[in-house]
Amino acid sequence: MNKIYLFLFFMIIVCSYNDLAQTLQPGDGIKIILYHQADSISGDYYIQEDGYISLPFLGKIKAADRNIDSIKFEINSKYSNLYKNPELTILAIMRINIFGEVRNPGFYYVTGTDKLSDIIAKAGGTTADADLGDINITRQNKEIEINGEKAIQNGSKLDDIGLQSGDQIYVTRKWFSGTTQTVLLSTMGVIASVVIALIYYHK
Repeated sequence: MNKIYLFLFFMIIVCSYNDLAQTLQPGDGIKIILYHQADSISGDYYIQEDGYISLPFLGKIKAADRNIDSIKFEINSKYSNLYKNPELTILAIMRINIFGEVRNPGFYYVTGTDKLSDIIAKAGGTTADADLGDINITRQNKEIEINGEKAIQNGSKLDDIGLQSGDQIYVTRKWFSGTTQTVLLSTMGVIASVVIALIYYHK
């Protein structure tokens, strides 16, 4: 009975701060690490289209449209009924789109404990024209600018940056990159040729 009251009290607190917590959706997932147990529970589990996630020995748990803190509490509580004082680490798995000046743009799965350099590495690293100092994060038509170079130097985790599932990371191009310089010089060459031709024509 005490566990029920504790759970209800926790849910009230969580709901009060729902806007601040990471909310999961179908396609997102949960990484579970259970220490000092022989059972194969540790692993990555993803939320299906019906909004549920299937976990070993627990079955289906409603996960969509819930924040990660309430999901963590429920999983911990249920595994505590199966194991005595289980040592659990539970992380949200986020689906992030990274594009722009990276070699393999696309969707990648990360956790909040990953670093910005980790997701860039997943995308094959940056191109020679990348401007890490100017990275744009798009979230529901809102744009957030971060200094990616500084974040990488500081070893900032994605949680430190405030990255959320569904965010789009755009690595911008240097204004005067090697590619831009080549195009600019080629354009100037064409203009010079046209000017010379016009001068020669009017002689």
